[in-house]
Amino acid sequence: MEAAAAAAAAAKKRRFGRSTGKGSLVTASTTSAASPTPSSVRSSPSSPTQDAARTQAVSRRWRPLWRSTPLNLDVDSLSTQERKRTMFVSRILASHPGPARRLSLPFFRLRDRYAQLDGWLRSAALADLQELDFSYDIEDKEALYPLPPSALRFAPTLRVVKLRTCHFPNGMAPTLHFPRLARLTLYRVTISEDTLHGLLSRCSALESLLLVGNFGIRRLRINSPSLRSLGFSASSWEGHRDANFQEVVIEDAPCLERLMPLYPNHGPATIRVIAAPKLEVLGVLSDGISQLHLGTTIFQKMIAVNLTTSIRTVKVLVLDSDGPNLDAVVDFLSCFPCLERLYIAVIKDTRRYDPLNPIECIEFHLKKVVIRNYGGRRPDVDFAKFFVLNAKALREMELAGLNNCNQKWLANQHRRLQLEKKASQNAQFTFKTTHTSDFSMNKHTHDLSISDPFDRSL
Repeated sequence: MEAAAAAAAAAKKRRFGRSTGKGSLVTASTTSAASPTPSSVRSSPSSPTQDAARTQAVSRRWRPLWRSTPLNLDVDSLSTQERKRTMFVSRILASHPGPARRLSLPFFRLRDRYAQLDGWLRSAALADLQELDFSYDIEDKEALYPLPPSALRFAPTLRVVKLRTCHFPNGMAPTLHFPRLARLTLYRVTISEDTLHGLLSRCSALESLLLVGNFGIRRLRINSPSLRSLGFSASSWEGHRDANFQEVVIEDAPCLERLMPLYPNHGPATIRVIAAPKLEVLGVLSDGISQLHLGTTIFQKMIAVNLTTSIRTVKVLVLDSDGPNLDAVVDFLSCFPCLERLYIAVIKDTRRYDPLNPIECIEFHLKKVVIRNYGGRRPDVDFAKFFVLNAKALREMELAGLNNCNQKWLANQHRRLQLEKKASQNAQFTFKTTHTSDFSMNKHTHDLSISDPFDRSL
């Protein structure tokens, strides 16, 4: 029995020495505080970084395994105490030889520790870093919070960058390029217009760009052979409205599939699309956009003033406004004849569909309609009925708003919407209770694996 137990223990120890993944953290836990023998070791991208540091303290024989694993350093998971987090980061970077896969350093409290931060970023342990997520904890709104230039030393290897609440350094070296950067997020970053355009011109593989609430940019010009998704919004802070994001111009974006003004009432007020031949997703659009130019077609505050361009590539359209009437919506539908999905807020206006003047997407392509702010009152019903009675390819219609959706109410809605007369026999209708009245909360902005980033069922 003792021999069998010893053999089993030896086999268990051998199993512990196997790594199960690359680019992951090696984590360990112990059987007791007094025992240095690990009871389990696993490799997982989502494991806490603190466990990787503990591996070194648990037993010397685990050091080679930990040191041979690319570093995934999530500082926020190390401890709830700032002093301990700082200590752990310094120890990990001093002990690990590199390379690193990911560094997440959110809400760093600068104070008098700029030199320490710069030293961390210069560490050999972070060589070949692929993902960087960094932000400051803003304690003084009048102070400067500069991103250390040492963060740019990872430019040749970075694939994903998320920067928040910091000042981006101006005057980048002309030789600095980001040949692998595919995803870039700037949130409440102070950066000059020239610096941003210079940065974007050096991202030859950039596929997804998200700009929200940044300072120093009035006019964004997009000239990118690789960009597929662009999400953007100006700052909502009134103190920066006078120097705010005013205009987006898509000059040449041959691969652009998504153009998403996420909070259009905050700005920019003008959007011009000159060349985006693969555009498939457009929105959120609202009357907060004063001028929308799509080729030679022009909308002013959601009202068409010149309908000369038909864009057949657009499949998903998002309209969120109380301003336009149904005539304005029909103009949008006419502009996008191959539209398949429409997300829209209830509009208090109706019109009759003229079969002698058919709308192509209503006749053949529109498969899904999502209506927000639906309360079941007469104007809401009349608006929804336009699609119920006319959309011949409709498969799914969702009506969401602040209603109780009890059986009596649902039966009444079915009758008033005349669902028995629906134009598409394959159409299914869903009523939902929701407190979300707009389409701005989008968690799929960077996810290029899905065709519809506004689909909340995903």
